[in-house]
Amino acid sequence: MGKIVCLMGKSSSGKDTVYKKLLEQDVIKFQKIVPYTTRPIRVGEQDGVEYHFIEEEKYRRLVRDKKVIEARVYHTCHGIWRYFTVADAEIDLTRHSYLMIGTLEAYEKIKEFYGEDKVLPVMIELDDGERLQRALDRERTQDAPRYEEMCRRFLADAEDFSPDKMATAGIQHTFYNDELDICLQKIIDYLKECDA
Repeated sequence: MGKIVCLMGKSSSGKDTVYKKLLEQDVIKFQKIVPYTTRPIRVGEQDGVEYHFIEEEKYRRLVRDKKVIEARVYHTCHGIWRYFTVADAEIDLTRHSYLMIGTLEAYEKIKEFYGEDKVLPVMIELDDGERLQRALDRERTQDAPRYEEMCRRFLADAEDFSPDKMATAGIQHTFYNDELDICLQKIIDYLKECDA
């Protein structure tokens, strides 16, 4: 039976890079769970790769059809952006293990939906100063940088990933991402121990 590995961490902690590297490695084979969002696509992103980018009306239709497993809403400087996971035909735990990026809230809802024994948390951590520099560097590459939104996300992370919330979610292992190769190896070792 497959498992769902949920990568989590504050913004600019390196989740996307860890995600890509875990998909590329050969020790544990993963399928992707591509989340959905109503936010605008960024430069360099592709629909169906990082996210399924959809309009608000399609999100409401999925909710009406009871297809949304978990959803988060962010009141950004640019309007309401939703991020969510959909129970679609892409997920078949009888055949594959899956890898996804999510929040603590998403992790808890996925556990509730599929069962605690089917979902493994991987929390990525990094020094706040390094994260802020990475976020600033990334934002500068955008055609229309959204610095206010970058700052809002950075500050919201402190609350979203507070020690109390991590303890409530049952997060016991974290992986520090200052050296990518070492971080990846520790994650792979952990997942092998958990029979991912």
